[in-house]
Amino acid sequence: MSFFINDALAEAAPAAMAGPNGLAGLIFPIGLILILYFFMIRPQVKRQKAHRALVESLKKGDEVQTMGGLMGKITDVGENFVKVEVADGMVVTVRRSAVEAVMPKGTLKEL
Repeated sequence: MSFFINDALAEAAPAAMAGPNGLAGLIFPIGLILILYFFMIRPQVKRQKAHRALVESLKKGDEVQTMGGLMGKITDVGENFVKVEVADGMVVTVRRSAVEAVMPKGTLKEL
């Protein structure tokens, strides 16, 4: 009862278009994944490796800044924690991974 649509053409049209457009349809998502990798994932992995190396190289006497903003000198280094002297006689225990940066020697004297 279909007077307006030829059944053979209606069924053949999607099959004929699927070949060339299938590959062209994949180029855009693959390009997005590559852009995501080079602009977001790769730099984040580099930062994680640099932070891991910084945390492993901590030693007694380093002047550090924590992620909470505390600055002080490391007095004791444990396996998971470090003790940071933030003022004369005031020692704070922080996680090693919470150390954000190692400051140059003499930074605390300038403050």
